[in-house]
Amino acid sequence: MYERIRNLREDRDLHQRDLAAFLHVTQVTYSRYELGRRDIPTDVLIKLASFHNVSVDYLLGLTDDREPYRRK
Repeated sequence: MYERIRNLREDRDLHQRDLAAFLHVTQVTYSRYELGRRDIPTDVLIKLASFHNVSVDYLLGLTDDREPYRRK
């Protein structure tokens, strides 16, 4: 999971500080998310999935399908 959030960020040429600002956390906290040194709260996972237009299941490594689920 941690590698996926890093890869998605890097694919968009963003810095950790950019995602940290979006999530309202410090750059150090976001770095710890990417390194797996801190659990990612559910609300942050949802925000990351929405930001990257992928499903939470993709972020968690439960599927390789990047497509987000259709919302009702």
